[in-house]
Amino acid sequence: MSISENLNTDLEAQNDATAENESSVTNTTDESNPVKVEATETSDNIEQKPEVTTPTEVNNENEELTQKEASAEKVIEIPVEDYATYSQEELLASLKKLSNNYPVQLIKDQVEDIRKCFNKNFDEKAAKSKEVFIEEGGNEIDFYFTTPLKREFNELYFNYKDKKNDYYKTLKTNLEKNLKHRLELIDQLKELISSNETVNKKFNSFKEIKEQWHQAGAIPRDQNNVVWNTFYHHVDKFYEIIHLDREFRDLDYKHNLEQKVKIIERAKELTQETNINRAFRELQVLHKIWKEEIGPVAKEYKDLIWDKFSELTREIHDNRQAHYAEQDAKQEENLIARKDIITQINTLTEAPKSNHSDWQKAMQKVEELHERFKKVGRVPNEFKNTIWDEFRTAERGFNKAKNEFYKQIKGDQLENLKKKRDLIATAEANKDSDEFDIVTPLMKRIQSEWKSIGHVPRKDSDKVWKQFKDACNYYFDRINNKKEAASAAQEEALVKKTDFLETLKSHIVTDLDSVISKINEWKNFGSVPYKKRKIEDEFSQVLDGMFAKLNLNKKEAELIKFDNKLAEMSSQNNERLLLDEKSFIRKRMDELKSEILQLENNLQFFKHADKSNPMVADVYKKIDKFQDDLSLWKEKWNKIKSL
Repeated sequence: MSISENLNTDLEAQNDATAENESSVTNTTDESNPVKVEATETSDNIEQKPEVTTPTEVNNENEELTQKEASAEKVIEIPVEDYATYSQEELLASLKKLSNNYPVQLIKDQVEDIRKCFNKNFDEKAAKSKEVFIEEGGNEIDFYFTTPLKREFNELYFNYKDKKNDYYKTLKTNLEKNLKHRLELIDQLKELISSNETVNKKFNSFKEIKEQWHQAGAIPRDQNNVVWNTFYHHVDKFYEIIHLDREFRDLDYKHNLEQKVKIIERAKELTQETNINRAFRELQVLHKIWKEEIGPVAKEYKDLIWDKFSELTREIHDNRQAHYAEQDAKQEENLIARKDIITQINTLTEAPKSNHSDWQKAMQKVEELHERFKKVGRVPNEFKNTIWDEFRTAERGFNKAKNEFYKQIKGDQLENLKKKRDLIATAEANKDSDEFDIVTPLMKRIQSEWKSIGHVPRKDSDKVWKQFKDACNYYFDRINNKKEAASAAQEEALVKKTDFLETLKSHIVTDLDSVISKINEWKNFGSVPYKKRKIEDEFSQVLDGMFAKLNLNKKEAELIKFDNKLAEMSSQNNERLLLDEKSFIRKRMDELKSEILQLENNLQFFKHADKSNPMVADVYKKIDKFQDDLSLWKEKWNKIKSL
């Protein structure tokens, strides 16, 4: 049975129904302009809870707008974001998006939230910059800090303010204009009632006044009820005066009843709507249409249809309250989860960490907790800002402890630098000595001490190593130069290797086995005189060409060449060559580890960026390359240690 049939059935049982007691007299609508009630799309994720509209009143929060504008704007959904998680760049982009895509009068809360978060982020950076400025000897009075982002944000925000002010100035003018027009229509209706025109002319003029009234825009809120009640008071007087009032009123009542039945049917559908916010906002529109756009119905239907509409309204409100109760419970759970994460960060800060590895693990864990914190859902509004303040305080505490540790590390590195420079001074002071029996043990001892000293600042590492290596090599080269000339066997090996190298340059490479065979032949020739060891480098270059023709990967080629190099060093029976090579490999491994660590730290600055970002992708590419290189040098290290 349809709602209209139900109404007729209920009417028979309620012959003594009282007159409808709505909060104010409402508008009538011509039969030629039926009400169209449609579902509208809204967002599910609305944290703010709009005021509940009771069955006997309509939420007039947009009273400044025309009726059409009010109806349209009630179903516009503005995205609600947790701007506290955004960077300054993201906040600026969000402000641009809101300004360009949404009516300026609807985005006040979002814009102010963005502005608050941006200024808070900016103030934190300014405070850090001020600390550095003062630490470097600057005068606090002279400190000034701004950024291009800040200037761009301010310009965009003030443009928004100007647009909003212009909108409300225009709106106020339109409201006053609409009020004046409606008062003129009331005066016209008064004159029509007292005029001596024929009934037909009066009726036509009445219809024209009603049509203009229906099309007129919104008026100031404080005038709304008085003006609407006055107009419909004179409408009733007009009906009483003309003799055709009953037939015309019955037709008007019938049309209004049909429209209100449509609203009731739509409200019934809204009780089943799963999107609670969508249902509530459309209910607001239905109430506005019921009160302001549709006129009264016959007395026998007034209480009946209003009771049905009120009952459906209460059901929608109950659904909404249940939804928010469930949402509140979930937000309380989220608050507990976020507090637990803050506690974990504080625990990590307090946990003892004695070395770089411990801090790296702790930093990785804090980063994971940071991401988890961001992914936790919304918390109650009263804790929205304070929980983020607590989180940032916890992270700042961790970073402060980390910085203090690395400041200490820096101090240790400077102390190590001093020790290594002392060893350099010793090496350079003795490199020209001819007292080989005394100085040689000394040089070996300081080489051993050099290895036991920890890291130095990266900017000085290569420089001090080169100074120390040059001094030591200079001394040991002098010893080698004083040794007897190369043996006849070494000279013979040199001749053989020279001839072999010439024939090898024209050799056609067929497969890897043939290349390895040539390497073995080269090894079998034996070692060459120390001063002629450059021929080994020439042989290595020829091997590079052979490997290239075989499309051999870099790692395999390097290891094959390294095996040959180790064989040559072993045949030389020169411990210094092996020690130098071992030291070089260890240094190269340390450099690669340092490069990888630096790149991984750099990624912390791009933690919000996607991996498809060209800059981020390039960092990951470099890390992969250094990891491959490190793997190669580790294998070389294992080979030379096995000798």
